[in-house]
Amino acid sequence: MKTRIRELRKERKLSQEELALAVGTTRQTITSIEVGKYTASLVLAYKIAHYFGLSIEEVFDFSDVNEL
Repeated sequence: MKTRIRELRKERKLSQEELALAVGTTRQTITSIEVGKYTASLVLAYKIAHYFGLSIEEVFDFSDVNEL
């Protein structure tokens, strides 16, 4: 899943570690989400979006998720 996390972090001059601490996860998790190796849980996605003042859909790209 594609995300805008890296772009949003860079705009705000945040490190992965700073974002991780702010949303209660690890730097490794943020790295994995940014490179598409890990899909954030709904709770973590909400925390990240809320941190940036955006909706989940504005941060995470669901266009490649298959319909059920």
